[in-house]
Amino acid sequence: MEQTGSRAIVLDTNIVLDLFVFADAATPVLLVALQSGVLRWIASQPMRDELERVLAYTHIVPRLQYYRLSALDVLASFDALVQMVEVAPKVALTCKDADDQKFIDLAAAHQSLLLSKDKAVLTLAKRLRALGVQTATQLAALSWALGAAA
Repeated sequence: MEQTGSRAIVLDTNIVLDLFVFADAATPVLLVALQSGVLRWIASQPMRDELERVLAYTHIVPRLQYYRLSALDVLASFDALVQMVEVAPKVALTCKDADDQKFIDLAAAHQSLLLSKDKAVLTLAKRLRALGVQTATQLAALSWALGAAA
């Protein structure tokens, strides 16, 4: 699902859960930006694997049931919107949370927007900017996406 001219974005797993499971109030605009091609979501196989693993967590399964979703539903939504890319090489910048490194590496490789609420990622914002990565929380990214669409 490659969109030329659109801004690449990397979504961490918690944002994906907000988007497809928890129906976070900020996510409808993000979904429209992804569906319309204003933003081009990129991910690697380890990111999809992490999502699949997280969807089996004992505290997530009841939420899936509450929203009448299955892990397969969420993964199908992921697959429908994402452009899968190769795993990015490790950048010189290391995240304190090793699970978040793959998101940082991919965002740096593609000089993309990195959407995360993770403090370990957000504390690296200044250093990531030097690598061409704009980090944002969901609300900030949505404002950016709306501005880019104008």
